[in-house]
Amino acid sequence: QVQLVESGGGSVQAGGSLRLSCAASGFTFSSSCMGWFRAVPGKEREGVACIDSDGRTRHADSVKGRFTISRDNAKNTLYLQMNSLKPEDTAMYRCAAKPCYYSLYNYWGQGTQVTVS
Repeated sequence: QVQLVESGGGSVQAGGSLRLSCAASGFTFSSSCMGWFRAVPGKEREGVACIDSDGRTRHADSVKGRFTISRDNAKNTLYLQMNSLKPEDTAMYRCAAKPCYYSLYNYWGQGTQVTVS
């Protein structure tokens, strides 16, 4: 059974930092492409960052230079280091997984809330 469990969210003041984690199980994490997404009620879901099985990363322009996605294949864990947080980063953050040859993410976590004031 595939499970993605996020943690590390919380409330922080603007300019602060948080590190999100996503613990994965039930599939071959090391060969999967992983991503972080965020959503705010009433707005379209936004892709924040992604990382492929070779460790290559992409970050949305809105977070470039502030957020960093990474993975630890030995721990089956995905991370999102978030620095210089802004109120507009407030959202529910979810991790997602897919085989790298898929176009759409097919496994999703429940999410962790990040609130920046």
